[in-house]
Amino acid sequence: MNHKTLFIQGVTTSGKTFRPSDWSERLCGVMSSFRPSDDDGDPRFTYSPYVRPVLIANVKCVVVDTRLGDLDPRALDFVMNFAKDNQLAIEEACEYDPKPLT
Repeated sequence: MNHKTLFIQGVTTSGKTFRPSDWSERLCGVMSSFRPSDDDGDPRFTYSPYVRPVLIANVKCVVVDTRLGDLDPRALDFVMNFAKDNQLAIEEACEYDPKPLT
């Protein structure tokens, strides 16, 4: 499978800022237990390497590594359906230098 990095942007297709303002942290928190087998991070305190909140050009986003689907296809479907159901823009990444949310 060809893996991709996707950005779910906190802006709806109609151009409105998505609410609540902590949506990206909530979504990533729900997905925190989906990790590679060699990842020893504690899902209670760290995000999954496959689903991470970032701030890009002052827009809250979630970076999604599609390898999540190799681990559990339903998990990737959940994240992508969340974006589609809430009419959030999804873009494929080429290169980026994200600033972690603080």
